[in-house]
Amino acid sequence: MGFFFTILALVVALGLTWRYLGSYMAAVFEGRVHFLNAIERPIYWLLSTGPSKEQTWKRYAGSMIVFSGVSLLFTYAIVRMQGSLPLNPQHLHGVSPALSFNTAVSFVTNTNWQNYAGESTMSYFSQIGALMVQQFVTPAVGIAAAIVLVRGFSRRHSPTVGNFWVDITRCLLYVLVPIAFVFGLVFVAEGAVQTLAGTLTVHDALNGVTQTIPRGPIGFMESIKQLGTNGGGFLNANSATPFENPTGLTNFLSIYLVLSIPVALTYTFGKMVGSVRHGLALLSVVVILFGAVVGLTATAEHQNNPAVAAAGVHSSVGNTEGKEVRFGDTSSALFAVASTSTSTGSANAAYDSFTPLGGMGLLTGMMLGEVSPGGVGSGLYTLLLYAIIAVFIGGLMIGRTPEYLGKKIQAREMKLAGLGALVMPIAVLAITAIAVSVSAGRSGPLNAGPHGFSEILYAFTSQGNNNGSAFAGLAGNTPFYNVVGAIEMLIGRFAIMIPALALGGALAAKDVVPESLGTFRTDNAMFVGLTMAVVVIIGGLTFFPAISLGPIVEQLSHGRFF
Repeated sequence: MGFFFTILALVVALGLTWRYLGSYMAAVFEGRVHFLNAIERPIYWLLSTGPSKEQTWKRYAGSMIVFSGVSLLFTYAIVRMQGSLPLNPQHLHGVSPALSFNTAVSFVTNTNWQNYAGESTMSYFSQIGALMVQQFVTPAVGIAAAIVLVRGFSRRHSPTVGNFWVDITRCLLYVLVPIAFVFGLVFVAEGAVQTLAGTLTVHDALNGVTQTIPRGPIGFMESIKQLGTNGGGFLNANSATPFENPTGLTNFLSIYLVLSIPVALTYTFGKMVGSVRHGLALLSVVVILFGAVVGLTATAEHQNNPAVAAAGVHSSVGNTEGKEVRFGDTSSALFAVASTSTSTGSANAAYDSFTPLGGMGLLTGMMLGEVSPGGVGSGLYTLLLYAIIAVFIGGLMIGRTPEYLGKKIQAREMKLAGLGALVMPIAVLAITAIAVSVSAGRSGPLNAGPHGFSEILYAFTSQGNNNGSAFAGLAGNTPFYNVVGAIEMLIGRFAIMIPALALGGALAAKDVVPESLGTFRTDNAMFVGLTMAVVVIIGGLTFFPAISLGPIVEQLSHGRFF
């Protein structure tokens, strides 16, 4: 019953968020929100820009790449030199070049993959001045890219798609910073640690053991970690530790926060294109896919772990291996699916200890392209790429030139949508193949056999989708995994985002074709089903052979599927 009421409360909260936060974000990006003008205008003055100085999609993409490049160098420099910087009560040394590069790329691409234990590797200055900064700005970049694609549908004969600097400024000032601040207060009030006092040493007089307890500015980092679908925690145990996730309320809020902006952006889309029904159609795709993955994962985790059962240990409360007793198996499954389906990557359980089918559920959310609902911004523009492919197929079915929201989908649009949809599967599968073919890659997994393959496949699926979660059995802090993983994270971010920006520019330059009796409807159940089919078929056809070698073989090796 507790799981049922959690789902009910989540649906109600997200329903209200979809309507009101979605409408608010539409007003923000249409320039109708001005209550922070006193802060906003000086920023534009310093950048020599403003709302009236709009950019073509190429200049917009150029600004985004320059900003991301500077952010990468800035983050790398701080992490690399942290030993000589202030706010380092742990007296930690600078991080190695390969790990610094991987970490900088990870946080700049909104992946937050961590090949290190935060409390024993990163100083307070690195956590606050570099990593937490990126946890704010990289979600803003993703949302800005999604808004460009939305403007492509809403504008006519427009050579411009907005201004990158204006969009990320508005996103930070009016959306991310205020919401993260409010929920940061809640996390701290609930018991999340927030201090600059350094570690605490405790001596137990009964057994003579001395323990060092890590502390730091954790509470406020926790709120933006979830809100921005970042996932990178201050502590190695992430949301499984009470220092980051102290109560049932913070656990629920974590799930809510990772879903809130991606879900609300579907309403923002509908509002900005002048048809909320189209936003509702996209939301329907998201809800059905998310519900299916939650159902699969929760069912699998409510069973005994086959490996544990084979050792003669049976449980009446599901697979509790690697889970916090205070959360249980079904709540942990819901948290895990919310995290892996939103490119967040945070964890309140050990994903490597999930059942084979439970782990497959987590992989599924990522392999479908992170569209159920995906990361902040990245989920929406990727889902729109799939929707355009669905429109093209629908147009072929009825013998008409495909149209979406009155914009003709022609060869250029299809090439860009196809590129954006296929680059992730190609990168994940190609790099996974390399990893299992070389000794540096094969030395990473803790386990042999199909589960060891799953650990490698999960790592590169996570990084290619800018998710950041992991099967912890993989030893990732090696030169091979640091460098190759960083390259894949860059591909997974920018090789999809740039085609999405180009598509927004191409659509913005088009006129709107009047609707007629032969127009293929894109706001009804048929379109929802077709879009879902495109998502599932692309994910299924490309990843099923790899899944078969990992989780499916592992499950069948125990003599049963469920």
